[in-house]
Order: sequence, then C-alpha cells, then structure tokens
Amino acid sequence: MVIGLPNPNSIMPLAKLCITDKAANKKIYAMYNPETYVQERGVKYSEMSPLSSDMPSAQFVHGMSETLQMELFFDTYWVGGLVGGTMLDKALLFGTSMLPAPLKLDVRDYTSKIYDLMLINASKHVPPLLKIEWSSLQFEGHLVNCQQKFTMFNQFGTPVRAVLNVTFKQYVPPGKIAKLKPNESPDTEKYRTVHQGDALWSFSEKEYGLSTRWRVIADANGIVNPRSLDSGRMIKLPALKE
Repeated sequence: MVIGLPNPNSIMPLAKLCITDKAANKKIYAMYNPETYVQERGVKYSEMSPLSSDMPSAQFVHGMSETLQMELFFDTYWVGGLVGGTMLDKALLFGTSMLPAPLKLDVRDYTSKIYDLMLINASKHVPPLLKIEWSSLQFEGHLVNCQQKFTMFNQFGTPVRAVLNVTFKQYVPPGKIAKLKPNESPDTEKYRTVHQGDALWSFSEKEYGLSTRWRVIADANGIVNPRSLDSGRMIKLPALKE
C-alpha cells in the first residue's frame, strides 16, 4: 500500500494543446501533449558581389514569418488515462483500447483531423486560419507542412499508432503589417536592380523626391554615361546626408 500525496493530475488534469479552426470555430485537442516545440524566426538578406572583392556584401531585404514546429503522438492501441479530447473521445478510446487488436480504432481517424487542416476552404479559397494554444503558448497562423509517420499496425494492416511532425507559419493581418513596417527613408543606403527603361533621374525622383540628384547615384556607382544603364545591373542608392 502506497501512502502519500495524490497525483495532482488526477484532481486537475493537464491542459492539452488545442488547435482551433477560427472560421469554423472547431477545436482539435492533441491526444498527447508534445515533449518539445520549436519557434523560429529569420530575416532575408540579398548578397551583392562587387567586382574584384573577396566576399559579397549583404543587404537586408525583409523579415520573415515566425514558424512553430512540433511532434504530436497518436495511439489507439493503448490509451493512457490522461489522453486529450472530448469526454466521448476519451470514453471511446479507453473502451476500444481494452478490446482485441483487430478491433482497435484506426489512428488515421484522429490524425486526419490535423492533416486535413491544409485543405482549401471552399468558400474562402485558402486553408483555414488556426490558433494554437497551450498554456503560455499562443500562436496564430496556417498549417504549412504535416508529415504522418505510422509506427504500429494491427493484424489487418490498420495503423494504430502514429507521429505527426507539423509546422505552422505565423499569420499577421495586412493592416497590422503596414503599421509594423517602417517607411523607407532617403537617409538609408539601398540597392535596386535596373530594368529596361530605367534611368538615373527616375531612381533619383523616386528615392530622393528630386530628379536632379541623379549625379549622387552616378558617383556612388562609378557611372560615367548616365544614359547607358545595363538591365539587370544592381546599383547602389546612397544615403543622403543633409
């Protein structure tokens, strides 16, 4: 006989990771919480290689959306007492886990709820926008990648155990992006690619507000004839120091 404090999870069950389809207001609970998750963010740089240089120079282009990655475990062969889902799901899973192997539930009935979140919504023509919640983790975005790996089967080849590797990409409404994005300023050095029909005075007009400042660009790029610009060339628009 074991005497001691009861398992607190028997009094207050562990919170389960929840994925909500915002348009349909449909909640999907993880069968088991992930052991780890990874949040990742990056930035995009372009590289320009000046002639006779040892290495390229890097020019910041833009930030990139944050991603959330995790591994989710599913099992309909043996079900523990802390499995997630509705009360009906828990009862059904527990009941069938006690039955002989051929009668176990197909684990794809549960993995498909997440796997299908990449299907296009017929009315909105895009996959559903999701909210991922688990205690302090609050993430909003789209499921952009999901790999199903089935690791156990019954006598008839029906999968009863699986691991899902999922990746979500952050979604920020366009209006909010506009507020977050700093406006470009002529006091910041930039690079532009020359297209057919471009001229130094047009770059000057767009960048500095005056077409007469084209000579600043010509001097920064060693351009002798401003009427001769090769398409595809990368030119530097230097910062103006007032």
